[in-house]
Amino acid sequence: MLRSLKIPVFGILAAGLMAAGGLMAVSVAWAQVATVPAPLAIGAAAPNFNLPGVDGKNHQLSDYASAKVLAVVFECDHCPESELYEARIEKLYQDYKDKGAALVAINPDSPKSVRRAEMSYSDVGESMDDMKARAAMSHLQYPYLDDGATQSASLQYGPEAMPEIFIFDQSRKLRYEGRIDDNLNPALVKSHDARNAIDALLAGQPVAVAQTVASGCAPDWFSSGAAAVKAETAAIDAAPVTLTLATKAVLGKLRPNPTGKVLLINFWATWCGPCVAEFPDLQDTYQMFRNRGLAMVTVSENDPAAKGAVLQFLQKEHASTPNMVFALEDVYAMQDAFDPDMGSAVPYTVVLSPDGDVLYQEQGDVTILALRRAILANLPDSKAYPGIQAYWAANSNSNSN
Repeated sequence: MLRSLKIPVFGILAAGLMAAGGLMAVSVAWAQVATVPAPLAIGAAAPNFNLPGVDGKNHQLSDYASAKVLAVVFECDHCPESELYEARIEKLYQDYKDKGAALVAINPDSPKSVRRAEMSYSDVGESMDDMKARAAMSHLQYPYLDDGATQSASLQYGPEAMPEIFIFDQSRKLRYEGRIDDNLNPALVKSHDARNAIDALLAGQPVAVAQTVASGCAPDWFSSGAAAVKAETAAIDAAPVTLTLATKAVLGKLRPNPTGKVLLINFWATWCGPCVAEFPDLQDTYQMFRNRGLAMVTVSENDPAAKGAVLQFLQKEHASTPNMVFALEDVYAMQDAFDPDMGSAVPYTVVLSPDGDVLYQEQGDVTILALRRAILANLPDSKAYPGIQAYWAANSNSNSN
C-alpha cells in the first residue's frame, strides 16, 4: 500500500539572463516502478541492519539490545521535511536516551539516485561526507547511518516518506509506524504521535494509535532514481552553451543585479587552476537552485582573443548559464567597471540580493558549503515548507569545513 508516495516530475530550464525571449525548456517525467517496497507491518520483527554511521563506526540492530524501546527514523539530507524535523528528532533522542529508549536514523538515499533539481533546499547531497557535514552543521548527536550503498535495510523497513519513524518494543516487534507528529510547523503540533508511542511502550501499555501517514519526500530507490538522474543529466548536457563579450557597460549594469533574483557571479579564467577546479561545483549549485529563483553568470577574464578556448571549456562543462568573456585586454579596467572594490585575483565569487546587496563574496577558492548556505538563506520562503528559510538563515554562518 503506497499511502504517501510522491511521483516526481522535473523540468530543466535554461534561460538567458537579460534577454526576454530566449527561454528554452526541457521537461522529463517518469513514474516510480512497481518494486517500491511496502512498509513493515505492525507486529513484525525489526529487520537487522549493519551500517556505517557519521561517527565512523558501524551500527547494527544488536547494538541496541538493552534498550526497552527502539525508534528507527528514516531521513535524508536533501529533503526539506527532513531538515525541518532534525531538531525534533534530536530532541526525541536526547529526551529518551536515559529513559530506556534508543533512537537511530537511517539515510536510504544514494548520490547516484538523487537529481540535482531535488536538492533545491539543501547545501549537500547524500554521500557519507555530505551526511557528516549535515550532522556537524545541525549538531546532531543521534546515530545517523548510511544505507545508500545497497538500500538493503531500507528495503526491508519500507519507508514511504521522510522523515518516517518505526518504533519497536523490547522484543523488537513493530508497535508504531508513521509520522513523528502532525504538523511541519512545531508551533502548530497537536498530536505528538511518536512520543505517545514511546511513552506507552516504556510504561508497558499498548500503543493507542499504531499507524499514521508520514508526509515528506519519497526515498530515491535505485529502481527509479538512477534512470531519473540519467534523464536529468541528458537534459542538462543538451542545453545550449553560449558566450558573449562583457563590455564595460555590460559589467556596470551587472553589478546592481538586474535579474530580480538572487544572483551568483563567478569571475574566472581558463589559466587559473582553482577556477577550473571549482567550476563544476558552481554549475551544480546553479542546477540545484535555479528553479527556486537563483540566477548565475560566469565572467571569464581571459584575453578576448581566447574566446574560442573559453567557449570550448564551457561546452565541456555544459555551462548553460549566461557566460561572458572580457571584451578588452585591460583586465583591471574591466574589473573596475564591475566593482572597483572586487580585487584583482581570480577566482572571485559574489552572491547578490535582488537589490544588489552583497550576500556572500570570496576572493580565491570558494567555500562551497558557505556559498550554498548563503544562497539558501536568501531564496524565497516556501508555502509548502514553512520555516525553511529561517532554518537556513540560522545555519548560514555554520562551520562549513
